[in-house]
Amino acid sequence: MNLIHYSIIALITSASIVSCSKDRTTKNNDGQLTDMSVEFDNIVGGQNLFLDAVSYTNAAGEQFTVSRLQYFISNIKLRKTDGTEFAVNPDSSYFLIKENDPATRFARFKAPAGDYNQLSFVIGVDSLRNTMDISKRTGVLDPSAGMEDGMYWGWNSGYIFFKMEGTSPAAPVDPTGQRKFRFHIGGFGGYSAPTLNNVKTVTIDLSASGNALARSGRNSNIHLMVDILKALNGSNNISIAANPSVMFGEASVTVANNYVNMFYHDHTEN
Repeated sequence: MNLIHYSIIALITSASIVSCSKDRTTKNNDGQLTDMSVEFDNIVGGQNLFLDAVSYTNAAGEQFTVSRLQYFISNIKLRKTDGTEFAVNPDSSYFLIKENDPATRFARFKAPAGDYNQLSFVIGVDSLRNTMDISKRTGVLDPSAGMEDGMYWGWNSGYIFFKMEGTSPAAPVDPTGQRKFRFHIGGFGGYSAPTLNNVKTVTIDLSASGNALARSGRNSNIHLMVDILKALNGSNNISIAANPSVMFGEASVTVANNYVNMFYHDHTEN
């Protein structure tokens, strides 16, 4: 009986050691997650973007100033040099970049340590999240909070992915006597019936300008330049005179096809 008793004690002790070992391994794995960020630095051509202060010129020869610039970035993914991929938790992978709020220019998240040579993300809000229960759409996706920033269409039950507003001599005079233009681009494919789908995915090679070296205790920051002039200038140039108000129509498809090319990798701070 004593031998059996000691055997049972030994088994329990052994199981406890294994259990503690497993717990320690899990904690160590969690500890390997490191801080990372993607920085979105908005420019216009070769110039810095200044709201309501500087006049820029598009490919149509039209001058314009920008008073508001906001866009959603979501579904961030990274690929390591060994080919494996890491996707940021979808519940923590929606960011609203606002030019008038410098703090929002950084999309911050945690990722496993490693060397990453490719970044991809979505411009906009995917159809799954657009149609998800309201309880799952919090933070920057909260429609009630989003109305302050004007990034949700109540009448269309969908998010505005990209918003650029400003003034231009090429725009017609509005009822207030001003010459304003506005580009509000959305469309996730439709809820109950097919609609325009302007959800775009951007994939960027990091290797030419510096891989992201994620290391414990450090913050690897991927610095992207975002040339908003390319939203107007692309395979099909957009004239402000012809399209002073672009919302939910074919012109929005043109703008979306253009703005997918706004992003390029400048450098990485490791």
